[in-house]
Amino acid sequence: MLMINMGNSSSNNQHPTKRGRFKYSKRKHNQLGATCCAGYDRGYHEGIKSARGDNHVCDFSPSSDLCIYVVTWNMNGQVCYQDLEEIVAGNNRKFDLLVIGLQEVPRKNISRLLQTALLDTHILLGKATMQSIHLYVFGPRGSDLFLKGMKVDKLSVGGCGGLIGRKKGAVGVRINYKGIPMVFISCHLSAHACNVGKRNSEYKSVSESLFSKILNPYASPPKIIVWLGDLNYRIQGIETHSVRNLINKDLHGLLTSNDQLLQEAQRGEIFEGYHEGTITFKPTYKYDVGTSNYDTSYKVRVPSWTDRILFKTDEDIDGEFHATLHSYDSMDEIHSSDHKPVKAHICLKLTKSPNTSRS
Repeated sequence: MLMINMGNSSSNNQHPTKRGRFKYSKRKHNQLGATCCAGYDRGYHEGIKSARGDNHVCDFSPSSDLCIYVVTWNMNGQVCYQDLEEIVAGNNRKFDLLVIGLQEVPRKNISRLLQTALLDTHILLGKATMQSIHLYVFGPRGSDLFLKGMKVDKLSVGGCGGLIGRKKGAVGVRINYKGIPMVFISCHLSAHACNVGKRNSEYKSVSESLFSKILNPYASPPKIIVWLGDLNYRIQGIETHSVRNLINKDLHGLLTSNDQLLQEAQRGEIFEGYHEGTITFKPTYKYDVGTSNYDTSYKVRVPSWTDRILFKTDEDIDGEFHATLHSYDSMDEIHSSDHKPVKAHICLKLTKSPNTSRS
Protein backbone atom coordinates (compact mmCIF):
# COMPACT_ATOMS: atom_id res chain seq x y z
CA MET A 1 0.00 0.00 0.00
CA LEU A 2 1.42 3.37 -0.98
CA MET A 3 1.88 6.23 1.40
CA ILE A 4 0.63 8.99 -0.87
CA ASN A 5 0.00 12.67 -0.33
CA MET A 6 -2.06 14.27 -3.06
CA GLY A 7 -1.00 17.74 -4.02
CA ASN A 8 0.31 18.23 -7.56
CA SER A 9 -0.62 21.67 -8.78
CA SER A 10 -1.66 20.20 -12.11
CA SER A 11 -5.08 18.92 -13.03
CA ASN A 12 -3.97 15.30 -12.98
CA ASN A 13 -5.57 14.83 -9.59
CA GLN A 14 -9.04 15.77 -10.79
CA HIS A 15 -10.96 12.74 -11.97
CA PRO A 16 -13.67 13.05 -14.61
CA THR A 17 -17.22 12.00 -13.88
CA LYS A 18 -17.27 8.33 -12.93
CA ARG A 19 -19.52 7.10 -15.67
CA GLY A 20 -18.52 3.48 -15.23
CA ARG A 21 -16.34 1.03 -13.43
CA PHE A 22 -13.33 -0.75 -14.84
CA LYS A 23 -14.46 -3.48 -17.22
CA TYR A 24 -11.70 -5.99 -17.76
CA SER A 25 -11.70 -7.97 -20.96
CA LYS A 26 -10.78 -11.63 -21.18
CA ARG A 27 -7.53 -10.58 -22.79
CA LYS A 28 -4.68 -11.45 -20.47
CA HIS A 29 -2.75 -8.47 -19.19
CA ASN A 30 0.97 -8.24 -19.78
CA GLN A 31 2.89 -8.65 -16.52
CA LEU A 32 4.08 -5.06 -16.78
CA GLY A 33 0.53 -4.16 -15.85
CA ALA A 34 -0.30 -2.21 -18.99
CA THR A 35 -3.96 -1.28 -18.82
CA CYS A 36 -4.08 1.42 -21.44
CA CYS A 37 -4.88 -0.96 -24.28
CA ALA A 38 -6.49 -3.78 -22.36
CA GLY A 39 -10.21 -3.36 -22.29
CA TYR A 40 -11.39 -0.96 -19.61
CA ASP A 41 -14.14 1.65 -19.68
CA ARG A 42 -12.57 4.95 -20.68
CA GLY A 43 -15.37 6.80 -18.92
CA TYR A 44 -13.31 6.55 -15.72
CA HIS A 45 -9.57 6.37 -15.22
CA GLU A 46 -7.11 7.31 -12.54
CA GLY A 47 -4.32 8.85 -14.60
CA ILE A 48 -1.10 9.47 -12.72
CA LYS A 49 -1.41 9.61 -8.96
CA SER A 50 0.59 12.36 -7.32
CA ALA A 51 3.08 11.22 -4.68
CA ARG A 52 4.39 14.13 -2.67
CA GLY A 53 7.98 13.46 -1.66
CA ASP A 54 8.65 12.87 2.03
CA ASN A 55 11.86 14.85 2.49
CA HIS A 56 12.67 13.19 5.80
CA VAL A 57 15.63 10.86 5.61
CA CYS A 58 14.39 7.27 5.55
CA ASP A 59 15.06 4.91 8.41
CA PHE A 60 17.52 2.88 6.38
CA SER A 61 17.71 -0.65 7.72
CA PRO A 62 18.99 -3.46 5.49
CA SER A 63 16.99 -6.03 7.45
CA SER A 64 13.60 -4.37 6.99
CA ASP A 65 13.74 -1.80 4.18
CA LEU A 66 14.49 -1.85 0.49
CA CYS A 67 15.63 1.59 -0.56
CA ILE A 68 15.96 2.33 -4.26
CA TYR A 69 17.80 5.36 -5.59
CA VAL A 70 16.80 6.04 -9.20
CA VAL A 71 18.49 8.40 -11.67
CA THR A 72 17.63 9.15 -15.29
CA TRP A 73 19.81 11.26 -17.55
CA ASN A 74 19.99 12.08 -21.24
CA MET A 75 23.75 12.47 -21.77
CA ASN A 76 23.48 14.21 -25.17
CA GLY A 77 26.34 12.11 -26.50
CA GLN A 78 28.80 13.59 -23.99
CA VAL A 79 30.64 12.01 -21.09
CA CYS A 80 32.09 13.71 -18.03
CA TYR A 81 33.42 11.36 -15.36
CA GLN A 82 32.97 13.97 -12.63
CA ASP A 83 29.29 14.25 -13.49
CA LEU A 84 28.89 10.46 -13.40
CA GLU A 85 30.50 10.48 -9.95
CA GLU A 86 28.06 13.16 -8.85
CA ILE A 87 24.92 11.37 -9.98
CA VAL A 88 25.83 8.16 -8.12
CA ALA A 89 26.63 9.93 -4.85
CA GLY A 90 23.01 10.45 -3.79
CA ASN A 91 22.10 10.26 -0.11
CA ASN A 92 25.69 9.26 0.71
CA ARG A 93 24.90 5.94 -1.02
CA LYS A 94 22.46 4.93 1.68
CA PHE A 95 20.40 2.68 -0.55
CA ASP A 96 20.01 -0.98 -1.38
CA LEU A 97 19.68 -0.60 -5.11
CA LEU A 98 20.98 2.09 -7.44
CA VAL A 99 19.12 2.19 -10.77
CA ILE A 100 20.61 4.38 -13.50
CA GLY A 101 18.87 4.92 -16.83
CA LEU A 102 20.80 6.76 -19.54
CA GLN A 103 19.81 7.99 -22.96
CA GLU A 104 21.90 9.32 -25.85
CA VAL A 105 24.89 7.55 -24.34
CA PRO A 106 28.18 8.13 -26.17
CA ARG A 107 30.23 5.26 -27.54
CA LYS A 108 32.31 4.95 -24.39
CA ASN A 109 32.53 2.22 -21.78
CA ILE A 110 29.97 3.81 -19.48
CA SER A 111 29.59 0.57 -17.52
CA ARG A 112 33.27 0.62 -16.61
CA LEU A 113 33.14 4.31 -15.64
CA LEU A 114 30.14 3.73 -13.38
CA GLN A 115 31.73 0.69 -11.76
CA THR A 116 34.89 2.74 -11.15
CA ALA A 117 32.85 5.50 -9.49
CA LEU A 118 31.10 2.93 -7.26
CA LEU A 119 34.09 0.68 -6.68
CA ASP A 120 34.27 1.13 -2.91
CA THR A 121 30.61 0.48 -2.13
CA HIS A 122 28.59 -1.21 -4.89
CA ILE A 123 28.73 -3.88 -7.55
CA LEU A 124 26.93 -4.21 -10.86
CA LEU A 125 23.99 -6.61 -10.55
CA GLY A 126 22.58 -6.26 -14.05
CA LYS A 127 22.47 -4.11 -17.14
CA ALA A 128 20.53 -3.79 -20.40
CA THR A 129 21.71 -1.75 -23.38
CA MET A 130 20.45 -0.96 -26.88
CA GLN A 131 22.74 1.40 -28.72
CA SER A 132 22.38 4.74 -26.90
CA ILE A 133 19.78 3.57 -24.33
CA HIS A 134 21.29 2.03 -21.19
CA LEU A 135 20.07 0.73 -17.84
CA TYR A 136 22.24 -0.33 -14.90
CA VAL A 137 21.29 -1.83 -11.55
CA PHE A 138 23.85 -1.74 -8.74
CA GLY A 139 23.71 -3.20 -5.24
CA PRO A 140 25.98 -3.12 -2.18
CA ARG A 141 28.95 -5.45 -2.15
CA GLY A 142 27.76 -8.97 -1.44
CA SER A 143 24.20 -8.17 -2.53
CA ASP A 144 24.46 -10.60 -5.44
CA LEU A 145 23.66 -13.28 -2.85
CA PHE A 146 20.12 -11.82 -2.68
CA LEU A 147 19.67 -11.74 -6.45
CA LYS A 148 17.58 -14.36 -8.19
CA GLY A 149 16.14 -14.76 -11.67
CA MET A 150 17.43 -11.65 -13.47
CA LYS A 151 16.15 -11.11 -17.03
CA VAL A 152 16.78 -8.33 -19.53
CA ASP A 153 14.87 -7.27 -22.61
CA LYS A 154 14.78 -4.45 -25.14
CA LEU A 155 12.39 -3.03 -27.70
CA SER A 156 13.18 -0.68 -30.56
CA VAL A 157 10.44 1.70 -31.63
CA GLY A 158 12.45 3.90 -33.96
CA GLY A 159 15.39 4.02 -36.34
CA CYS A 160 18.92 5.23 -35.95
CA GLY A 161 19.81 8.84 -36.31
CA GLY A 162 22.69 11.19 -35.65
CA LEU A 163 26.30 10.34 -35.05
CA ILE A 164 25.74 8.15 -32.01
CA GLY A 165 22.86 6.03 -33.24
CA ARG A 166 20.06 7.60 -31.22
CA LYS A 167 17.63 4.73 -31.38
CA LYS A 168 14.27 5.22 -29.71
CA GLY A 169 12.74 2.51 -27.56
CA ALA A 170 13.31 0.94 -24.18
CA VAL A 171 15.45 -1.52 -22.29
CA GLY A 172 14.37 -3.35 -19.16
CA VAL A 173 15.78 -5.33 -16.26
CA ARG A 174 13.60 -7.68 -14.24
CA ILE A 175 15.10 -8.93 -11.00
CA ASN A 176 14.03 -10.81 -7.91
CA TYR A 177 15.93 -9.13 -5.09
CA LYS A 178 15.45 -10.27 -1.51
CA GLY A 179 12.37 -12.13 -2.73
CA ILE A 180 10.78 -9.05 -4.31
CA PRO A 181 10.25 -9.20 -8.10
CA MET A 182 10.84 -5.79 -9.65
CA VAL A 183 10.97 -4.31 -13.15
CA PHE A 184 13.00 -1.27 -14.19
CA ILE A 185 12.61 0.34 -17.61
CA SER A 186 14.81 2.98 -19.21
CA CYS A 187 13.27 4.49 -22.33
CA HIS A 188 13.72 7.20 -24.91
CA LEU A 189 10.56 8.18 -26.76
CA SER A 190 10.12 10.26 -29.90
CA ALA A 191 10.97 13.95 -29.81
CA HIS A 192 9.13 17.14 -30.84
CA ALA A 193 6.05 18.68 -29.27
CA CYS A 194 3.77 17.59 -32.10
CA ASN A 195 4.48 13.86 -31.65
CA VAL A 196 2.24 13.25 -28.64
CA GLY A 197 0.32 10.44 -30.32
CA LYS A 198 3.55 8.78 -31.41
CA ARG A 199 4.90 8.85 -27.86
CA ASN A 200 1.65 7.40 -26.55
CA SER A 201 1.87 4.58 -29.09
CA GLU A 202 5.49 3.87 -28.18
CA TYR A 203 4.63 3.71 -24.50
CA LYS A 204 1.88 1.19 -25.22
CA SER A 205 4.19 -0.91 -27.41
CA VAL A 206 6.78 -1.10 -24.64
CA SER A 207 4.14 -1.88 -22.00
CA GLU A 208 2.66 -4.72 -24.04
CA SER A 209 5.85 -6.20 -25.52
CA LEU A 210 8.72 -5.89 -23.04
CA PHE A 211 9.39 -9.28 -21.39
CA SER A 212 6.25 -10.75 -22.98
CA LYS A 213 8.16 -13.44 -24.90
CA ILE A 214 10.86 -14.39 -22.43
CA LEU A 215 9.10 -14.32 -19.07
CA ASN A 216 7.98 -17.47 -17.33
CA PRO A 217 4.15 -17.24 -17.36
CA TYR A 218 4.08 -18.77 -13.87
CA ALA A 219 6.51 -16.24 -12.42
CA SER A 220 5.28 -13.86 -9.74
CA PRO A 221 4.18 -10.49 -11.17
CA PRO A 222 6.44 -7.56 -10.28
CA LYS A 223 5.70 -5.89 -6.98
CA ILE A 224 6.98 -2.57 -8.30
CA ILE A 225 7.60 -1.25 -11.82
CA VAL A 226 9.75 1.86 -12.28
CA TRP A 227 9.80 3.75 -15.59
CA LEU A 228 12.57 6.26 -16.08
CA GLY A 229 13.87 8.07 -19.09
CA ASP A 230 13.63 10.84 -21.60
CA LEU A 231 9.91 10.48 -22.28
CA ASN A 232 10.04 13.66 -24.39
CA TYR A 233 6.59 14.98 -23.42
CA ARG A 234 6.61 18.75 -23.64
CA ILE A 235 4.98 21.86 -22.22
CA GLN A 236 2.42 23.04 -24.75
CA GLY A 237 -0.14 25.79 -25.21
CA ILE A 238 2.15 28.55 -23.96
CA GLU A 239 4.99 30.24 -25.81
CA THR A 240 8.60 29.94 -24.72
CA HIS A 241 9.13 33.46 -23.36
CA SER A 242 6.10 33.20 -21.08
CA VAL A 243 7.37 29.83 -19.85
CA ARG A 244 10.79 31.27 -19.09
CA ASN A 245 9.31 34.26 -17.28
CA LEU A 246 7.37 31.93 -14.97
CA ILE A 247 10.50 29.86 -14.33
CA ASN A 248 12.53 32.98 -13.53
CA LYS A 249 9.88 33.94 -10.96
CA ASP A 250 9.92 30.42 -9.43
CA LEU A 251 6.36 29.91 -10.63
CA HIS A 252 7.12 26.90 -12.82
CA GLY A 253 4.69 24.81 -10.78
CA LEU A 254 1.92 26.60 -12.66
CA LEU A 255 3.15 25.00 -15.87
CA THR A 256 2.24 21.43 -14.90
CA SER A 257 -1.26 21.98 -16.30
CA ASN A 258 0.43 22.42 -19.70
CA ASP A 259 2.51 19.25 -19.38
CA GLN A 260 1.67 16.75 -22.14
CA LEU A 261 2.48 13.70 -20.03
CA LEU A 262 0.04 14.65 -17.27
CA GLN A 263 -2.57 15.66 -19.84
CA GLU A 264 -2.33 12.36 -21.72
CA ALA A 265 -2.41 10.37 -18.49
CA GLN A 266 -5.51 12.27 -17.43
CA ARG A 267 -7.12 11.23 -20.72
CA GLY A 268 -6.33 7.62 -19.90
CA GLU A 269 -3.83 7.20 -22.74
CA ILE A 270 -0.67 6.44 -20.76
CA PHE A 271 0.64 5.42 -17.33
CA GLU A 272 -2.69 4.34 -15.88
CA GLY A 273 -2.30 3.75 -12.14
CA TYR A 274 1.30 4.99 -11.96
CA HIS A 275 2.62 7.44 -9.39
CA GLU A 276 4.92 10.40 -9.87
CA GLY A 277 6.32 12.76 -7.32
CA THR A 278 5.03 16.31 -7.23
CA ILE A 279 7.04 18.31 -9.76
CA THR A 280 8.72 21.12 -7.86
CA PHE A 281 11.92 21.32 -9.92
CA LYS A 282 12.44 23.40 -13.05
CA PRO A 283 11.99 21.90 -16.53
CA THR A 284 14.99 19.73 -17.32
CA TYR A 285 15.33 20.46 -21.07
CA LYS A 286 16.70 22.16 -23.13
CA TYR A 287 19.83 23.86 -21.77
CA ASP A 288 22.88 25.34 -23.45
CA VAL A 289 25.58 22.76 -22.81
CA GLY A 290 27.94 23.83 -20.03
CA THR A 291 25.44 26.24 -18.47
CA SER A 292 22.16 26.48 -16.59
CA ASN A 293 20.73 28.73 -19.30
CA TYR A 294 17.80 27.54 -21.37
CA ASP A 295 18.24 27.12 -25.12
CA THR A 296 19.53 30.26 -26.84
CA SER A 297 19.77 28.72 -30.31
CA TYR A 298 17.61 29.99 -33.13
CA LYS A 299 14.98 27.39 -32.17
CA VAL A 300 14.59 28.85 -28.65
CA ARG A 301 12.88 25.64 -27.51
CA VAL A 302 10.16 25.73 -24.88
CA PRO A 303 11.64 24.40 -21.59
CA SER A 304 9.97 21.09 -20.71
CA TRP A 305 9.97 18.26 -18.20
CA THR A 306 11.13 15.64 -20.70
CA ASP A 307 12.96 13.54 -18.08
CA ARG A 308 10.74 11.65 -15.65
CA ILE A 309 10.56 8.83 -13.10
CA LEU A 310 7.25 7.05 -12.46
CA PHE A 311 6.43 3.93 -10.49
CA LYS A 312 3.59 1.50 -9.95
CA THR A 313 3.06 -1.10 -7.25
CA ASP A 314 1.04 -4.30 -7.20
CA GLU A 315 -2.05 -3.25 -5.28
CA ASP A 316 -3.07 -6.89 -4.74
CA ILE A 317 -0.41 -7.37 -2.06
CA ASP A 318 -1.78 -5.01 0.55
CA GLY A 319 -0.01 -5.61 3.82
CA GLU A 320 3.26 -6.86 2.37
CA PHE A 321 5.02 -3.50 2.16
CA HIS A 322 4.50 0.24 1.99
CA ALA A 323 6.16 2.33 -0.73
CA THR A 324 7.27 5.82 0.22
CA LEU A 325 8.72 8.41 -2.12
CA HIS A 326 11.32 10.33 -0.13
CA SER A 327 12.47 12.73 -2.85
CA TYR A 328 11.96 13.66 -6.49
CA ASP A 329 14.24 16.32 -7.91
CA SER A 330 16.54 17.41 -10.70
CA MET A 331 20.30 17.81 -10.47
CA ASP A 332 20.88 21.37 -11.65
CA GLU A 333 24.58 21.23 -10.84
CA ILE A 334 25.21 18.92 -13.82
CA HIS A 335 26.18 20.93 -16.91
CA SER A 336 27.73 18.54 -19.45
CA SER A 337 24.45 17.82 -21.27
CA ASP A 338 21.49 19.80 -22.58
CA HIS A 339 19.35 17.81 -20.09
CA LYS A 340 19.49 17.86 -16.30
CA PRO A 341 19.40 14.46 -14.56
CA VAL A 342 16.36 13.60 -12.47
CA LYS A 343 16.57 11.51 -9.30
CA ALA A 344 14.09 9.79 -7.00
CA HIS A 345 14.44 7.93 -3.72
CA ILE A 346 11.82 5.22 -3.18
CA CYS A 347 11.72 3.02 -0.09
CA LEU A 348 9.73 -0.17 0.43
CA LYS A 349 8.97 -0.86 4.07
CA LEU A 350 8.63 -4.60 4.54
CA THR A 351 5.96 -5.77 6.97
CA LYS A 352 6.31 -9.49 6.34
CA SER A 353 8.69 -11.78 4.54
CA PRO A 354 7.98 -11.85 0.79
CA ASN A 355 7.42 -15.09 -1.10
CA THR A 356 10.78 -16.30 -2.38
CA SER A 357 9.62 -19.50 -4.04
CA ARG A 358 9.20 -18.08 -7.53
CA SER A 359 11.25 -15.72 -9.66
